[in-house]
Amino acid sequence: MAKERLYIFDTTLRDGAQTSGVDFSVEDKRAIAEALDRLGVDYIEGGWPGANPTDSSFFDNPPTLKRATFTAFGMTKRPGRSADNDPGLAAVLGAAVGAVCLVGKTWDYHVDVALGIERSENVAMIGQSIAAGIAKGHEALFDAEHFFDGYKANPDFALACLQSALDAGARWIVLCDTNGGALPHEISRIVGEVAKQIPGDRLGIHCHNDTGNAIAGSLAAVQAGVRHIQGSLNGLGERCGNADLVALIPTLSLKPGFAENFETGIDADGLRHLTATSHLLDELLNRAPMRQAPYVGASAFAHKGGLHVSAVLKNPQTYEHIEPELVGNSRQVLVSNQAGRSNILARLAEIGIEIDAKHPKVDRLLEEVKQREFEGYAYDGAEASFELMARRVMGEVPDFFDVSSFRVMVERRYNAKGTLITVSEATVKLSVDGREIMSVSEGNGPVNALDNALRKDFGRFAPNIADLDLVDFKVRILDGGTGAVTRVLIESADGKGGRWFTVGVSPNLVDASFQALLDSITYKLFKDGAAAP
Repeated sequence: MAKERLYIFDTTLRDGAQTSGVDFSVEDKRAIAEALDRLGVDYIEGGWPGANPTDSSFFDNPPTLKRATFTAFGMTKRPGRSADNDPGLAAVLGAAVGAVCLVGKTWDYHVDVALGIERSENVAMIGQSIAAGIAKGHEALFDAEHFFDGYKANPDFALACLQSALDAGARWIVLCDTNGGALPHEISRIVGEVAKQIPGDRLGIHCHNDTGNAIAGSLAAVQAGVRHIQGSLNGLGERCGNADLVALIPTLSLKPGFAENFETGIDADGLRHLTATSHLLDELLNRAPMRQAPYVGASAFAHKGGLHVSAVLKNPQTYEHIEPELVGNSRQVLVSNQAGRSNILARLAEIGIEIDAKHPKVDRLLEEVKQREFEGYAYDGAEASFELMARRVMGEVPDFFDVSSFRVMVERRYNAKGTLITVSEATVKLSVDGREIMSVSEGNGPVNALDNALRKDFGRFAPNIADLDLVDFKVRILDGGTGAVTRVLIESADGKGGRWFTVGVSPNLVDASFQALLDSITYKLFKDGAAAP
């Protein structure tokens, strides 16, 4: 039996840009659009031409897409104007795009109160706007704003709005759960009723995640008849976000009930780019990827516990819902105080250390892991620190440098402009190739000051750490009170695209931070193959 085609519409560059703290540059938009095109989505919504300088600049010089249809977003025409005499609509219809997605009101309450016009005029505005888009040579989509609320309040009016767009020639009529309040069973019922009037192969779904059900609602809509799904990478979007395409796409492509009945434009090669595409977005937003993200997170296929890991290695499909490689991810065997020999051996194999299972160094490493985690270290989140510890046990990590002492002072004072500031100053004494080096530097905090001091003069290793960046810093208090043990996790990245975590533990926050910092630098030198002293 032939599979039905599902069409994926990405809203990251428009809906995602409404996320609190997200501000895409033109180049960010271009990089994301190209990654989405490589992934294989059908439509890429680039933004709203004329709404702001960034979007206008982006549409003036659009990305070159090989597969996806570049789409502009905008509103239906304003009341009291013709479609030809509305500057806002003209900016959207004048964009060099293959499709336009126009949003219009379908809830009678909004028409009565927000627009203050006759409901019949609103119905006419929708059809006239869609017809204007088609007349300009675009494929037209209609986003039915607050449709589920509108349908519950007045189904006849909501359906009349959809019919107006359909009669005008809209390719897709997209049912929007704009406030994210519709639950999956409601979406399933309403879509089923709508599909009696509007063909399913002309219907789409656009869910927000305000109840945490955007993915479930989207899947329910597909089962009820829609064949067009809108969402964003990593679930970006205003308030609680939109349906997460990174989780939806592999579910539609791989899971029973969907995979055997439907197909998307995303082939197996595109699916293998899913993890990289998700992480690219986080990189551009300068934030750490969510480790627990379904399918693509670092912990999505991570296993912890000796007996469990032993079974995973023998029969992984019983413990993992898909093969991680299908979405560009990989299995991780975590090392912790629950670890058994299987964990240690599997983790060593991952980092390229082949060793006999009965070798005494395996027992030595296992005991060291358990002892150090008893002291507060955590290696299931600090893979680089574990690798360094393991390779040191194996005798593979040279002493690139030696730090004999460090000191940090924090001063809170008024500057020459009378502004109260806090300045940290660090002094580090180290030895490289027998050469004694003392460096002093300031920073906006103790860790930054220590990092700056090390970078000021790191001997012949200075070029190796020139592209090293500390991108995240997490502190956890393990025991209460002012004398508590503190665990610091530092995430680092380099110019080659590498990213790793290191850990430090001490009753002193600065000392714990410095341990993690030194591990990060050592790991960078080892990874680069720096020559030993």
